[in-house]
Amino acid sequence: MMIPDGDRRRESPETETVPILANGHEVDALWFRSRLIDWGRDHFRSFPWRVTNDPYRLLMAEVMLHRTQVRQVLPVYKRFMELFPDIAALARATRESIHDVMRPLGLHWRIDLVADMAADIVGRFGARVPSDRDELLSLPGVSDYIASAVRCFSFGLDDPLVDTNTVFGLPVKPSSRRNKRFRELLDGLLDRESPAAYNYSLLDLAHLICLSRRAPECGRCPLLASCATGAARVAVAT
Repeated sequence: MMIPDGDRRRESPETETVPILANGHEVDALWFRSRLIDWGRDHFRSFPWRVTNDPYRLLMAEVMLHRTQVRQVLPVYKRFMELFPDIAALARATRESIHDVMRPLGLHWRIDLVADMAADIVGRFGARVPSDRDELLSLPGVSDYIASAVRCFSFGLDDPLVDTNTVFGLPVKPSSRRNKRFRELLDGLLDRESPAAYNYSLLDLAHLICLSRRAPECGRCPLLASCATGAARVAVAT
């Protein structure tokens, strides 16, 4: 399955360096993007919310995925979209019906947030999920990560995803994500011409390589040469 975002990256042979927080060295950002997206093209994980750019469907998926495994979300998401195919249908639904569908996911506080979110989108934005960051963040339950994901995957905007998982595979230590400059690093490495392909690839890399159920599979990582933690693991293993 191909990543759902054409590879429109620049063809210039020039390198582009981005300062790295962990050890002060520089990484070739063009190399990083090319390696990541080429890998992601062959390892794209296809889910219903990944093969659409409908902002409503993506917003609901991101809310459901918060602190919840994909395998738990898949059946709930499918049933949810059958019953509430658009934001207007969700806004008309009773809280009890929303609870019935989302209950298997736990975190019951977010079920009420979904109802409040739908009412807010209908009331303030004419039943259209906004693309503006501040407007998205003003919605109940929308975090910075969710806002960035919707903006990137629905509207094609070049927002980096700042999250626990996106630190893996990057040339920084995991603790660096708490550094105020971490977003600047992510922003500098982001592929501006194919932001969705880049971000999906980064998420898939974290899941399939860095967070493998057995152990991090650093030897298979396309970005090992720039990874702040992977190279050390491989050195110890050998």
